[in-house]
Amino acid sequence: MIPLEDVPTTIQVLDDLAVEAELAAPHDLAGLVDGCARRLGALEAVVFVADLQQHILQPLVVGAALTDSASELNVDGTVAGRAYQTSQPQLQTGTDLETKLWLPLLLGTHRLGVLAVVLDPLADAAEDGPVVGAFRRLATVTAGLLAAKSAYGDTIVRLRRSHHLGVAAELHYSILPPLSFASHEVTVSAALEPCYEVAGDAIDYSVDPGRTQVAIFDGMGHGLHSAQCAVFTVAAYRSARRSGLGLLEVMASVDDALMTGLGGELFTTSVLADLDTATGVLRWVNAGHPRPLLVRGGKVVKTLETEPRPPLGLGHLLADEPPDVGEEQLEPGDMVLLYTDGVVEARSPDGEFFGVERLSDLVTAQLAGGLQAPETMRRVVRELLTHHDGQLTDDATLLMLEWNGRAASALTHA
Repeated sequence: MIPLEDVPTTIQVLDDLAVEAELAAPHDLAGLVDGCARRLGALEAVVFVADLQQHILQPLVVGAALTDSASELNVDGTVAGRAYQTSQPQLQTGTDLETKLWLPLLLGTHRLGVLAVVLDPLADAAEDGPVVGAFRRLATVTAGLLAAKSAYGDTIVRLRRSHHLGVAAELHYSILPPLSFASHEVTVSAALEPCYEVAGDAIDYSVDPGRTQVAIFDGMGHGLHSAQCAVFTVAAYRSARRSGLGLLEVMASVDDALMTGLGGELFTTSVLADLDTATGVLRWVNAGHPRPLLVRGGKVVKTLETEPRPPLGLGHLLADEPPDVGEEQLEPGDMVLLYTDGVVEARSPDGEFFGVERLSDLVTAQLAGGLQAPETMRRVVRELLTHHDGQLTDDATLLMLEWNGRAASALTHA
């Protein structure tokens, strides 16, 4: 905890940063954060942004050459990467006695990158001490600024891209929500590959009072037409969901919108799910999609079965009888894993499928190591790419919904 006599100084520095950032462009953040860190006693501070695949941490350095303190770093096998993976500060002491503090840049569980702070070798770097506490607060403010400013220029967006993003993928990313979110009630985490060519797969979610809704879609085909189908599908889903419709009505509305707007030429499989965050009751419908997996106690315990209906967009959804609505009572800590067929049908060079069993075993192994959902998703995708020799031929998407078992109303009485 920061000593009382030091609190005004830290608060004033961070307040000054917030004021200066009001009229800052995205490329100004590097200098503002470095200047703030120096006022707090650091020798230097560098913001690192994670690339789309979460393989690389790129330094936000504008108008200057890269230095030893600001060069590209791997997420795997580095101290900086460990801070990113674990979402915990990491202290690094070099051979020249330089002390470097690596701090994750987080919005809940949404990981944006890391902040590197070079400290005076004589500084008190105790994890619970005032120095680390001050820079943790700086990292929190920096993460908020990165998220707020990214949309106003291409500087930060470019850093997140290690390769060219085609028109289809650019269109696709324009409608995706943040791939990680956490609240007291739920955690949502997703991953999509091949991230520079993804087109037909999509996810969406909404966290509202007493209710969390998630959806995963797998549109037919590849390329620009598939991306257009994904964008149209997500828009139709949001329109129906935001109109306050129930689960079956949302499903029917999306089916009708796709049939009307795309003329039955493109369709999408999907799972739409609705979680009552007060009770933990999960309801879902399945339109031609792989069945979700229930993870309990860190292990996949069952498949969530319903009678699948035809894909959305063909106009056959309600042709004979209402779709089957599944219902499952979740326990606190339960996770529901949704995925597209591109995950389990990915083949190794010798033709072996990745498969549901391998997916289940991999999720279980990662969770057993105490990893949070976003890092579990990252590692599953990494293994999927390795299995497929680094390049997928079909979109592969995962979405994990975790019910923490804590309703917002309960927090006010805790």
